[in-house]
Amino acid sequence: MNITKQLRDQFSDYLKSLRHQNDVAGLYAPIDYTLAHGGKRFRPTLLLLAYLIYRSDVDEALPAAASMEVFHNFTLLHDDIMDDAVIRRGQPSAFAKFGSNQAILSGDVMLIEAYTLLGDYDDAVKVKAMYRIFNTMARLVCEGQQYDMTFETRDNVTLDEYLHMIKLKTAVLLAASLQIGALLGGASQEDQDHIHEFGINAGIAFQIQDDILDTFGDDSFGKRIGGDILNNKKTYLYLKALELASSEQRNELENLYSDHLNLSEQNKIDRVTKLFKSLVVDEYANQVKQAYLDLAKSHLRALSIQNDVTEELLAIADQLVERVV
Repeated sequence: MNITKQLRDQFSDYLKSLRHQNDVAGLYAPIDYTLAHGGKRFRPTLLLLAYLIYRSDVDEALPAAASMEVFHNFTLLHDDIMDDAVIRRGQPSAFAKFGSNQAILSGDVMLIEAYTLLGDYDDAVKVKAMYRIFNTMARLVCEGQQYDMTFETRDNVTLDEYLHMIKLKTAVLLAASLQIGALLGGASQEDQDHIHEFGINAGIAFQIQDDILDTFGDDSFGKRIGGDILNNKKTYLYLKALELASSEQRNELENLYSDHLNLSEQNKIDRVTKLFKSLVVDEYANQVKQAYLDLAKSHLRALSIQNDVTEELLAIADQLVERVV
């Protein structure tokens, strides 16, 4: 059994112990429902691995790991309301099951619980440092969400702006989880900075791969192929295609994304995919993804300690972008 699976199982057992027993069932039922369908627990597992680089027992880090998981699921709960998404991880989303008002209120409590869990330590210096990292991350995640919403109505989004948006919306939470784990474990500031940058660059690579798989993946991706195209998402593929396209191709792509052509869903997906293929934007995206992945690994190799756990994190970085974790 590898380190990652051991930690994931240990964390899952800990999270189950936090189930709510309260008379205000309507408030807490959406929280327990959301956390019970929590996916692969990337963020808490990364926090525990970062901690394990410096310490041999992760029990101390479990509350902080739970804080990251609760916060992540809080953001998803509210995102689903904003996106009117009725399915999350193959199940009805919390707002679809319990109603949007209930989901908003329960999400608010999840944010409070994330702060409570992070403060569950006697070392005031470490708590203050963790809150500093957490608060910066939480604000940046909200900024990333705002950028994403703003980009929906803008026609002049640049690739640099898009990469900045996915850094904030996706990568900073991975990075904060890793840094908080290292901090709790006793890492130096230099090591914390390196493991934070490892998370930033691995997170960007992860999201670019998500863009690629949404158009060029298969049924194992877990979502409908072409979903971003149907939703007119300005992904890396779309923005790179606009950059490379001739005037005729640009007009066709913009018309396809304006929905003025009244096409069937599959016809729209097929035509956009054909344009992407003709402009080989998947190759450009794969090159950029690999560059971010290589940069992430270079920061991990710069840590003062190299051991079985850092080797595990290097392997996870590859697995994250190939979706086999």
